Amino acid sequence: MDVEVPTRTVVEALVRVDGTVEAGELYEVADALGMSDQQVRLCVKRLVAEGKFTVDGRGRRAVLKMTPQARRAAEPDVEFVRFMYRQDAGEAQWDGVWHLVAFAVPESQRPARDALRDAIVRFGGAPLHGGLYVSPHDWEDLVEGEATHLGVLPSVTFLTSADLRIGRERSPAALASRLWPLDEVAARHERLAEVARVRLRRLTEGASRTDLLRIAVELAAEFTRAVEPDPLLPPVLLPQPWIGTQARALVARCWDALGTRSAELPALFRMYHDAVEVLR
Repeated sequence: MDVEVPTRTVVEALVRVDGTVEAGELYEVADALGMSDQQVRLCVKRLVAEGKFTVDGRGRRAVLKMTPQARRAAEPDVEFVRFMYRQDAGEAQWDGVWHLVAFAVPESQRPARDALRDAIVRFGGAPLHGGLYVSPHDWEDLVEGEATHLGVLPSVTFLTSADLRIGRERSPAALASRLWPLDEVAARHERLAEVARVRLRRLTEGASRTDLLRIAVELAAEFTRAVEPDPLLPPVLLPQPWIGTQARALVARCWDALGTRSAELPALFRMYHDAVEVLR
């Protein structure tokens, strides 16, 4: 099964611990993914223009260096990944409390209002009514931090409840299926599971360094595509067995297989390997 990987993702995924990318290796991996040299050159040019990389040298002998600001922005949230796997392993039980956030940001601060709404959804919140969102997770610090950054904290209200009801429906699992697009989330994880199965077979058969990096980049791209829109609901709120748990377990096995050759892998994949330590 082929995986669609943006050229930018390939460049960022190949950053080593010292913040550099060897252009020769970048072109080899990109070629293995079906990308042209011209495609890579244009992407690198854009990344340099955006201030995310500098380049020393020319052509395949060049060395790209990621700027400190870009490295901080590109690093995965390791604690988020750890929490995901802890919850999958049954180590993070839901306490039955719903966490609600309401905001009434004035029209004069519309950009900040839109940014806050986007952040709340990114944190896994589901809309109940206009300006009112809910999550089963303790997310107050995340929302407060974002609201403070946007300068709208005085317009935000926080509350919790153990008795959420929509109409006559109060079953937590039924509410979750109504509030979050679980079918769409499941479909993304179905694809992730199939991608991981194929890559796991390749890893057990042995792979060259270029193949190893290609597999790692494909896994990272598909993992991100599946996980970013996932609200990571507690297992008690999800249909069982849940495909998300199965898919992420397969990916963890891939990281484990890749981890046996961690000295050959860029920094990103070492982080992923360390983040799934909970499963061992």
